[in-house]
Amino acid sequence: MNGSTNSQSSNLYRICNVCRKVSTKKEKGLRAPSSSSGPSAFIPEDEILEALPIDACTELLLAEAYSPCSGLDHLTRVMGLHPQYLQSFLQSHFYLLWMDGPLPLHCRQYIAIMAAARHQCSFLVKMHVQEFYQIGGPVEWLRGLQYAPERMRNLNDINKILAHRPWLITKDHIQSLVKTGENSWSLAELVHAVVLLAHFHALASFVFGSGVNPEGEEEIDDQSFQAMCSCSCDLADNCSLEPVGVFTGSPELTDSVSELEALMDRMKRLQEEHEEEEATQEEMATRFEREKKESFLVGSGVFKEEVVPKSKVSRFVEDSTFRYQDFARHGEDDLPTFRAQDYCWEDHGFSLVNRLYSDIGLLLDEKFRTVCNLTYYNMATHEDVDTTMIRRAIFNYVHCMYGIRYDDYNYGEVNQLLERSLKVYIKTVTCYPERTTSHMYHNYWRQFRHSEKVHVNLLLMEARMQAELLYALRAITHYMT
Repeated sequence: MNGSTNSQSSNLYRICNVCRKVSTKKEKGLRAPSSSSGPSAFIPEDEILEALPIDACTELLLAEAYSPCSGLDHLTRVMGLHPQYLQSFLQSHFYLLWMDGPLPLHCRQYIAIMAAARHQCSFLVKMHVQEFYQIGGPVEWLRGLQYAPERMRNLNDINKILAHRPWLITKDHIQSLVKTGENSWSLAELVHAVVLLAHFHALASFVFGSGVNPEGEEEIDDQSFQAMCSCSCDLADNCSLEPVGVFTGSPELTDSVSELEALMDRMKRLQEEHEEEEATQEEMATRFEREKKESFLVGSGVFKEEVVPKSKVSRFVEDSTFRYQDFARHGEDDLPTFRAQDYCWEDHGFSLVNRLYSDIGLLLDEKFRTVCNLTYYNMATHEDVDTTMIRRAIFNYVHCMYGIRYDDYNYGEVNQLLERSLKVYIKTVTCYPERTTSHMYHNYWRQFRHSEKVHVNLLLMEARMQAELLYALRAITHYMT
């Protein structure tokens, strides 16, 4: 990857878990020299500015979708490295938040806040608090989840389960929401809420995975709102140490070119084997189980302790100790593998969403298809490359971590195509996005362009969203039948 090799020694910096500000370990409060002043802390600003131009249709969507106070400029500029996807994203995002639908506008914004807060994503929380405030939502709700009406608080369970362990959702969770008297949810409202929750959980993954920087502070009259949005950030009580921007000149970095060539060779060999091999269903199932269990070990040295950072967005979170646990850790009969042939987006989820929340299914389907088919036929310095195999490996690996299996996919390809550093990055961004570091981002695919890594983040975001939706929509289907 251009610009990633540097012979200087690595420096440790303090990272604020609230606003992601950076300061040196010895000189607390001084901003580290990096790309952190631009849209992304990970990507040089000039590379984002050199991105493909956004067409007039997308410009119109941007103008319609976001108010001037939304602070989404940095997010859309990073996502704009892939204009085709950005247009599809904006269409569904705008529809979810602003077009006709079962839920009132202020409730949609509050659900977005609740979802983003599960991952301590102050970028998204601040943005949607501003939107909530601008459209006249009850300011009392902004004091914290306990000040919201019971009907909204009842979403807390499904919010935390969807965010961290979606395989635990059952029809009982659905029944408890649609049959609670005056605080009940209609199925249409619940589907709208579930799509919003999954959308913003996944968007938090993209924000952290791409190192999206917060915008400048906005002046807003309401003092409680201003206090919630700002960050005092003395970095003393709420920071983590991590290397930023500068890396060691280790032999591993000098081997990045050979790593790329080895990956290209493996892709070629797998393509040849794919044309010849006809594995049995039993062998395919065995490969899935092996990969699922191995995914439990990925990052085991990184996430030994469950650390829940404290921040001002925590007021929108209840039961903060409920976090991600590996699906493979359980292994009991009551947590069977989710077989995509029994319930998949194309044949089941799409029709249910479209029936209960008109047109959103079409927009989501277009977004999923766009990200899965998106290609420029290159990999780093190689051109005219069919990247289908590696795109599918990334998408299916996320679903594998969530216990979802595709009978027609050879999971042996995952270990061949995804190096360990990439697996650690995928698991972090998908399952623990608030713990993503600059080092993790720069440590994989070191010969690749930043736009290619943003493409990876788009795949991770959509794979995660679809996984959450599959579990939630299957539970709704079971309740209805």
